[in-house]
Amino acid sequence: MSAGKELTFVVFMMHVLAAAWSRSPSEAYVLCKRSGVLDSYLIPHYDVLHSMGANALIEDITGYIRERGIEI
Repeated sequence: MSAGKELTFVVFMMHVLAAAWSRSPSEAYVLCKRSGVLDSYLIPHYDVLHSMGANALIEDITGYIRERGIEI
């Protein structure tokens, strides 16, 4: 796996999440970074996550962030 594929996946997910949350991609990135979703979920589990559907990932990530008490 290359870092380029991970980066492309993260950028894609920030745009998908931003649309789902009615936020900008940069705001989605801040929420994901602050909650730890990038370093403990998206990047380490890229191999499995990149093959999942966007809707399932939106639900998982939204739940992950809310469980950490962060308002979306």
